[in-house]
Amino acid sequence: MLVFVIKIESESDRNSTRFIARSTTGSFLDKSLTLPSLKQNGKLKVYEEHLESLRKEVDSLKAKDKQMSLIRLVVAFTAGFLFYQFYQTDHFSFAISGVILTSSFFLLIRKHQDIRWRKRLSEEKIKINQDELSFLNNGEFCFENGSEFTKHDHPYSYDLDFFGEKSLFQMLNRTGTVRGKVKLADSLLDIQTKPEIEARQHAIQELNPMIEWRHHLLALGKQEPDNPAIYNRLIEWSNKKTSSLNSVIRILTFLLPVATLIMVTIYFVKGTGGNIAGLLALINLAILGLHFKSLKEELTSTTEIGKILKQYSFLLKSIENQSFKSARLQELQQELKTNHIYASSAIHKLALLFGRLEHVSNIFAAPLLNGLVLYHIHVLHSLSRWRDSYATHIQQWLDTIGQIEKLSSLANFHYNNPSFTFPEINTSAKVDFEDLGHPLIPAEKTVTNSISFEENRFFILTGSNMSGKSTFLRTVGVNMVLAGIGAPVFARKANVHPLPVLVSMRLSDSLSDSESYFYAEVKRLKYIMDRLDKEPCFVLLDEILRGTNSDDKRNGTIEVIRKMAVKQAFGGIATHDLEVCNVSNEFPEVLINKRFEVEIVDDELVFDYKLRDGVCQNKSASFIMRKMNVI
Repeated sequence: MLVFVIKIESESDRNSTRFIARSTTGSFLDKSLTLPSLKQNGKLKVYEEHLESLRKEVDSLKAKDKQMSLIRLVVAFTAGFLFYQFYQTDHFSFAISGVILTSSFFLLIRKHQDIRWRKRLSEEKIKINQDELSFLNNGEFCFENGSEFTKHDHPYSYDLDFFGEKSLFQMLNRTGTVRGKVKLADSLLDIQTKPEIEARQHAIQELNPMIEWRHHLLALGKQEPDNPAIYNRLIEWSNKKTSSLNSVIRILTFLLPVATLIMVTIYFVKGTGGNIAGLLALINLAILGLHFKSLKEELTSTTEIGKILKQYSFLLKSIENQSFKSARLQELQQELKTNHIYASSAIHKLALLFGRLEHVSNIFAAPLLNGLVLYHIHVLHSLSRWRDSYATHIQQWLDTIGQIEKLSSLANFHYNNPSFTFPEINTSAKVDFEDLGHPLIPAEKTVTNSISFEENRFFILTGSNMSGKSTFLRTVGVNMVLAGIGAPVFARKANVHPLPVLVSMRLSDSLSDSESYFYAEVKRLKYIMDRLDKEPCFVLLDEILRGTNSDDKRNGTIEVIRKMAVKQAFGGIATHDLEVCNVSNEFPEVLINKRFEVEIVDDELVFDYKLRDGVCQNKSASFIMRKMNVI
């Protein structure tokens, strides 16, 4: 059995004291120790193999990139030479060959862009695998930490450190889009019902072995930087009223370009009709001018989102093309089909329209294209039709990407921790965990504990400083939330009734509201009591009422526990006050005393972090203070 030994040595010559940790366990939740288990997961080799394969793929694509650059250069020079020969000789064969090579050059550009895009995608996959290896090997968190989702007034997320550096969110997060991050964060803030939890469990289990597809999805999401401003701009654009063309202008947009092209052709063939062609071109430009304000408004809304739309279309296509078996994944996939049109095709078309719209700012191309064929008026009309057909679906489609990314992140969590288990979900007020640990602590350093809330649904936890009380409360709370969102838990076995989780552990003063710590804590306790009046809840309290004197604190704590026993509360409270434990005698069918012990062996503190029944017998504060010559 692992133990935690602290040796305290007084150095009289320096008048100082040293703390020496001879061996450590993960029950002492220190963020410097947040490494996943390597001995049990066996996933390092998989990531290393993928890394080696991807590096070879990138080397091959780099070679193709250089080769394509050379071919393009040769084709461009050859086409130029052929046009020069045509100019010198008037041989029509040179012109035809030049045109063919010029067309080939543009095809080569598209091919070259595809090679470079594939290279960037593979390079991103390399980084993804490197990040996973850095995390598994060294505990380096290379992922966004979700600090923007921190909510101090949330019932449990702030108290359990769900967001921020080396948080649960950062450990889970494998999302590439704004909606993916939001959906993952939202899932951590809301306990689900039994049917929803089980649907997610099946989806996560299906996605677990699909490591290459999950990495491909993440790499696609990271090709272009996504941010809330771009997402909000797109949603604002979709909610705008369509500025459609009136019927007369719509007819003219077809007739005038046809007439203009006919007159231009006549001019080049016969040398006549140039004035008419010029007049028609001016009329076309005048029509453009009448709608230039609408074009500029559309352009202002879309300049930053064209690339991200193309990225969304790739993500959607990857989801649409995948074959899923679980009901939840099939359901999400089905949401991407509207009127027999797939979301990826619709979004890709919108990306193309936005790209075409940007040409209106080109001082050379815009007058030519619009003078001849009213190019941007047709683009404007196409955007209007697109918005009429699909604008109401954009948010749902992007939310579907986010939902898939959320499930993929949880599948990655399961993949990296194969010893974690999916709890059995019940609705009969049963909560049991066997060999429970905290997911942010390495499995090989964790002392696991079992806890059941069947016979006694609320525990009073005592123990000396550093014995593991707060860490155990967080361990129970985090795993209750993981179970309640459909994720696997750090336990050998678990059976959980998904209950609302309510925690009071690390409230802070609110200076802006002129609110003391004590008042903030009382407000949280009031909130908890009100929720318990409405429904059963899982409650975790750590050393409550710290902002008052010892008698008030003791009496207040006892009264709170009495109310918890009477109301529909599951969970526990940690306290240093051993007299509080006597209240368990009043409610033996509800309350039970639990403890963590510390021993003094050879003038050293020894912690084993094993949960026991009963009230704490040993103390460490006086021992430590004497050793440090404080008393």
